[in-house]
Amino acid sequence: MKKYILIACIGFLGLGFTACDDNLDVTPKDTLDIENYFRTASDLEAFSNSFYSSILDDKPYDAQDDHYVRRALSDELKGGSYRTTPASGGGWTWTALRKINTLLEYAPKNCTDNDAKTKYIALARFFRAAFYFEKVKRFGDVPWIDHQLFSDDPELYAARNSREVVMTHMLEDIDVAIAGLPDNVTEKNVYRVTKGAALALKSRFCLFEGTFRKYHGITLDGHDWQYYLNQCVDASEKLMSGEYGRYKVYKGANPETNYRDLFTQASASSVQDEFILAAGFSVSSNLFNDINDYAISKVKNNPSATRKFICSYLMKDGTRFTDQPGWQTMEFKDEIANRDPRLTQTIRGLNYKRINGTAVLAPDMEVSSTGYQPIKYVTASNVNGNNEDLAGRTTNDMPIFRYSEVLLNLAEAKAELGTLTQSDLDKTIGVIRDRVGMSANINMAAANANPDPYLDGGDTGYFNVSGANKGVILEIRRERAIELFQEHFRYYDLMRWKNGKCLDQPILGMYVPGPCQLDMSGDGKPDVVFYANGTSKPNVAGATAFEINKDIFLSNGTQGYTCNHKFNNEIRGFDESRDYLYPIPTNDLNLNPNLKQNPNWR
Repeated sequence: MKKYILIACIGFLGLGFTACDDNLDVTPKDTLDIENYFRTASDLEAFSNSFYSSILDDKPYDAQDDHYVRRALSDELKGGSYRTTPASGGGWTWTALRKINTLLEYAPKNCTDNDAKTKYIALARFFRAAFYFEKVKRFGDVPWIDHQLFSDDPELYAARNSREVVMTHMLEDIDVAIAGLPDNVTEKNVYRVTKGAALALKSRFCLFEGTFRKYHGITLDGHDWQYYLNQCVDASEKLMSGEYGRYKVYKGANPETNYRDLFTQASASSVQDEFILAAGFSVSSNLFNDINDYAISKVKNNPSATRKFICSYLMKDGTRFTDQPGWQTMEFKDEIANRDPRLTQTIRGLNYKRINGTAVLAPDMEVSSTGYQPIKYVTASNVNGNNEDLAGRTTNDMPIFRYSEVLLNLAEAKAELGTLTQSDLDKTIGVIRDRVGMSANINMAAANANPDPYLDGGDTGYFNVSGANKGVILEIRRERAIELFQEHFRYYDLMRWKNGKCLDQPILGMYVPGPCQLDMSGDGKPDVVFYANGTSKPNVAGATAFEINKDIFLSNGTQGYTCNHKFNNEIRGFDESRDYLYPIPTNDLNLNPNLKQNPNWR
């Protein structure tokens, strides 16, 4: 439950609702007596509050991908035999949908407040579209259910509907939501769904569907991939126009901290021009996230950015880092200098200090084995009045929808459609870069004339981008990865682009020239010492020592890039014939043989 959940669902378990996770049915109708409920705005609000916590992602920093890993890799990154079909669960859960359809069935009949009825029907249809988006991303074809199911309903044993059927219904739902929800002027609450959130959701799922169909070569009866990308453009431009509520890119007083500050606010209300919808945490509500513990504990998740990602950041003047002489073997302190300012607002860089802190902190390689330690979302150590870093008690709010994402969606959709102009780039990516003082925007003509080899195949790039807009599409993908890092977009971006093999590219960290002492904070003193295997551990004041090929592994044995995951024998590989979709649990297949399993899952 989050700050936006105002009260519990007033004891609906006591009225007979079940908590079954996997089935689509509810308790039989004759056990319910709700004819006197769903009548007022308070009734509808109380019942719909749980939709926020059950459907929206309030921990976006937890998902791994090719740019962001933990010491223990996810099954998706390990691939092969590590990915198995579960007996139950695995995302094939329907409880939230059942509650949404309950509200949609009873509110029109019971509610006597027409304004409330319009608003909460619109809200429920927003959440039904959001619910089904997660299902389509994960499973492809899924059953479309738009009403309550009970234990005797034959639809419990229905086959899956085509993704076109589901997406068409999602568009119907989201258009009702856009029409019926308040704008962000009327609803001055960043923790509540508004027209802006509905437009952002439409922009998001239409971009996904259009590009998924384009790159996977999917043709279905109904709409084509271009239709969905045009729907993305339309939704994005409407949100940008201000007709449905006014949003803008947050721009504080200091380009060197603006991006970091966006994610460390005590309240998202401080940046609600950019935060279209947020998940809320606060001391007063006794609701916390664990980002500080997650990011700095030596015994927890050990998050790291990968070298592939770090090298994709441009120089501050907009030129490519990978065009710099000797970029492959630069020491950390040199490769971090003069880059896109978002880099050192995303990971620990030179002269890094915690918010409100005075001590200069180097990257902690006992936490982040690549040397690239994320700081996005990390707050002051005394954020709650005392040091609670390791207590999982951080209270900064988490983004659900950001205006910057919508700008990126528009640029990408138009680039894929072939309708992108330099003016579009200036009002989208140019505005995003201006937040951090990067005056150089993507030059569309130059990008298409000279696509970046670093982003084009091999061990670091994408594999199937072609056509006249190849260069600018690659640049937009670069920008998307950097701006939306740790916001749970990257994995499904790779899936929709049909670039699962990016998950097989080497997971590497910073370059280590061999046994040496390295200054990683910029204060002229060594912060880390690497020493040869089998030799005595050096004692260097203020530095952490690592024995090569024991405490840390390097790509070429005694020198090279840190690569601990390679030597853990974890990587099995992405299966192009199987892994773009998840499997349906075996228990559900046994209960309903009409479902059918996704290709090549057993």
